[in-house]
Amino acid sequence: MYDEILTLLKDIQPLHNFEEGVDFTEEGYLDSLDVVILIERLEEKYDIAISPLDFLPENFASIEAIFALVKKSEQSIV
Repeated sequence: MYDEILTLLKDIQPLHNFEEGVDFTEEGYLDSLDVVILIERLEEKYDIAISPLDFLPENFASIEAIFALVKKSEQSIV
């Protein structure tokens, strides 16, 4: 799933290196529109519904954080 998330990120923002280990939202790799696009693509790809309560910058700060969000959303009852 790590590689799939990395591919989604690169599709949205191809000019950034998401493997650098920086905070994606704090460093400006992802802006609010990018996050909305990412949420839509994650929901579609993994057949999940991400709660609006989870639309927090820290949930999109790294690939690991995004992975954890997807896993959490897979376990949530929709």
